Order: sequence, then structure tokens, then C-alpha cells
Amino acid sequence: MSADTLIPEWQERVRAAQVTGVPLRIRGGGTKDFYGERLEGEVFDVSAHAGIVDYDPTELVITARGGTRLAEIEATMTEAGQMLAFEPPQFGDAATLGGCVATGLSGPRRPYAGAVRDFVLGVRVIDGKGDNLRFGGKVMKNVAGFDVSRLMTGALGTLGVLLEVSLKCLPLPKAETTIVFEMPAPEAVRKINEWAGQPLPLSASAWHEERLYVRLSGAEAAVGAARDKLGGEEMAGADGGNWWRSLREQRMAFYATASQLWRLSVKPTAPFTDLGTFQMIEWGGALRWLNVASVLETATVREWAQDSGGHATLFRSASRHAGVFQPLQPALLDIHRRLKATFDPAGILNRGRMYPEF
Repeated sequence: MSADTLIPEWQERVRAAQVTGVPLRIRGGGTKDFYGERLEGEVFDVSAHAGIVDYDPTELVITARGGTRLAEIEATMTEAGQMLAFEPPQFGDAATLGGCVATGLSGPRRPYAGAVRDFVLGVRVIDGKGDNLRFGGKVMKNVAGFDVSRLMTGALGTLGVLLEVSLKCLPLPKAETTIVFEMPAPEAVRKINEWAGQPLPLSASAWHEERLYVRLSGAEAAVGAARDKLGGEEMAGADGGNWWRSLREQRMAFYATASQLWRLSVKPTAPFTDLGTFQMIEWGGALRWLNVASVLETATVREWAQDSGGHATLFRSASRHAGVFQPLQPALLDIHRRLKATFDPAGILNRGRMYPEF
């Protein structure tokens, strides 16, 4: 059975679920099942709808089915000298394009290149009524329906089953290196914000255990000049690339030892604050990870994040009783409810995955 012949069958399954009210739990590779609120409903396995539909490197656009493995997409693009610039974390070999867009998670390059939604040009989805819909396009100049495509990004499958996604590609950098500095967290936050305001080819930054790691990417001359200007200790050979992959995929002990792993998205200039636990700082200060060995007061974390211009997400935890995502203000919650009612009036798609209310 070809991938596209699955679509009518899936439409009928969604329509049947709409009638019975039985929720469907959309699942590709399952590598991000840990993320979000509860997993509820019959498993709707979409991994069979896979394959690259269209890729012309000269157009800087790739279109692939939702079940296509990210590893296949990135290998194909690397061969053509291109990349997904938002550096999506995979968390396992079975990670799919649909899961990547549905979770909306970006890697170390995000503050310097853009987030997932900045690269989504168009999507094809089955909504909660069983309709096969297309939004956006396959070319960068096409903006028709672009906002709807972006809505699907990070919606955790609550608005539709992602069948196809078109993404903008970028060329791989000609040169790349990682330099390391010994410094405490407050100085690291100040330094990386200072460097962000200068014409430097920054592509990633992270502070951990009194060390600031900075990646430089771009033309050889620009990378070399920046390295000479900043100083620091240069990581040898492939060590830098391996370090950033380990960070992106959360293979470091920092992540493995956490009973609770909090992800705080805040203003990059937010001062470092000792919250009584280990921290990892990424994205030029805009992303703070908290490794919590025991239960940390949820209100304390969320209040600090909100006061620092952002929000806190309980990224990994055996218990989700505290709520995964920052509670929405009434006006925003109303918008979410109306979007859910428009795309999935029966509330059958990934019910409760984002917020318990829908």
C-alpha cells in the first residue's frame, strides 16, 4: 500500500472517532511521548505515511510526509550541502518530521537562525472533521495561509494530523568551530549578550558547570577573525560537533540525573538567579534548563520565569500533576479553545495533550 492511499482510510477513521467521541492519540516515532500532558486515546500510528515528496536544493525547499524520519531528511540535505537550520532535537532514531513540527522544538542554532515555525512554508493535514486540507505552499514567496501553517507548529497534534510539511532549507556553513571560556554564570550571560550585539558569526551558546561554550559558523574568514577576537580555548577536531549534538539530544548527565527537568524560556538579558538547583543556559541566555533532583516548588519556578519575561515548562517528569505548560491567561485560553473548536470540534485529536481543558 502506497503512502498516499492511507489518507482516505485515515479520514474515515477520524470521522468515525468524531461520531463516537473516542479520542485518537497521534503517534509517529514515539520519541517525544514524554513531552506534554497526558497521553489519551487509541493510538493512531502515522509512521507509515513516509517519504520525501519533493526536494530541489536550488529552491532551498524540501517537502516530506509526516512519518518521514528526520535522520533520512537530514542525511539527504547534508549530501546536498544544506541543513534544517533550527537544528531539531530527535531524542531517538525513530523521530519523524511530523513529530518535529508538532512539538515545535528547536536546537542550539534557534536564536541565531530561527525557530521551527520560521521555516514552515506549508502543511497538509487531516483535521478533526476528517477533511484533507492544505495551507501555505512550497515556495518561500507564497504567504497564502502561512499563519495557519505556523499554528500547526507546536500544537502537539491537537489541531490536525500532519500529512506533509514543506520547509525552508539553508546552506551548511563553510566553516565551524567551538571555543570554550572558564567563567561563572552571571558573567557568561553578560558576555554572550554583549557578543550578540556585535557582527560575530555566532550559531550557538551554552553555559554549564562554570564553562561557556560558543559556536561560530559561516565563512572561513569570518569564523577565523571572530575566533581570534574572542579568544578562549578551541575544541579540537570533531569534539565541538559531538558536544553540541550531545547537548541537543540531551545525552549529558545533567539531563539524565533530573527527577524533574524544567525548561524556562525568558528574556536573554534576564540575570542569572540561583534557584537552588543545577542549571544549563542556552540560546544566549534565553533558555534556562533546571535539573531538579527532588520536587521544586512549581509556583517558584513559574513566577521567576514570568517575572523574567517568559514562561516555564515541565519538560520531563515522572509526575505531571503540576501541569506541564504555563497556565494561560483567560484571553489566550479563549483563543486556544476557539482554534480547537474550529479544527477539531469533537475534541478527539490528542485530547488533553497541551492543556487539560481541551
